[in-house]
Amino acid sequence: MPVYRLPEEHLFPPPWEAEPSGLLAVGGDLHPDRLLVAYRMGIFPWYHEGIPICWYAPDPRYVLLPSELHVGRSLKKRMRRGDYEIRLDTAFEQVMRACGEVPRPGQDGTWITEEMVEGYTALHERGFAHSVEAYDAHGQLVGGLYGVAVGGLFAGESMFAKAPDASKVAFATFVPQLEKWGFQLVDCQMETEHLARFGARNIPRVEYLRALQILTQQPERLGPWRFDAE
Repeated sequence: MPVYRLPEEHLFPPPWEAEPSGLLAVGGDLHPDRLLVAYRMGIFPWYHEGIPICWYAPDPRYVLLPSELHVGRSLKKRMRRGDYEIRLDTAFEQVMRACGEVPRPGQDGTWITEEMVEGYTALHERGFAHSVEAYDAHGQLVGGLYGVAVGGLFAGESMFAKAPDASKVAFATFVPQLEKWGFQLVDCQMETEHLARFGARNIPRVEYLRALQILTQQPERLGPWRFDAE
C-alpha cells in the first residue's frame, strides 16, 4: 500500500488504503479543520518533533461501547470513597501537557508537542475537544484524559495519573455520562491492558467505519461540557 503525502487542502485518502501498520499518510498540519476532517473519516495523527505528522487508520480498531463499560470492584470502592472530584472542560491545556509529561513504557519522549497542544486547544475552543479532570482533596489536578467528540463518537487521545487510580476514576465517571448523552462508541485507538479491564475490544476497521458513517450524522454536542446534575 502507498503512504500518501497530504496536500495543503484538508483532504485525506480513504482510510482503508492504510498500510498494515495503520499508517495512511504523512504531512499536512494540525489545523482544527483538518483534525475534524480526519476524525470524521476515522483517521488520527501521531506526531514526533522534527518529523512529518503521521496519520493512522489501523485495522482492527480498539473501541469501547459505553453500554459495555466494566468497572472492577476495587475501583468502585475508590469511587464510592470520593477520593477525587471529577470535572469536565475546566483545564484542557493542563491535561494535555500533563499527558505529555508522564513517562510511557518503551516510549522515548512525547508525541504531545507544542504543535499538538496548539491544534487541539484550538479544537477545544471550538467545542469539539474535551478534557476530564480528577482533582484531589487539596484542589490539585492529579489525573485525567482528553479527546475529540464528533457526532456520537468520542475519540480518546491520552490519559495521565499522578495519584492512584486518578485517571481510571475519571474515565469510569465520564463514560456513563457519554452514554446518557447518546454517544455510542469510544475510540481507544491503542490496545492496552488498562482499557481492556474496562471492556474495550478490537473490532474490524470496516465495522468501525460503517458505525462512524452513522455516528457522525448525529448532532454535535459542543463544549464546554459539564456533568448532568444528579
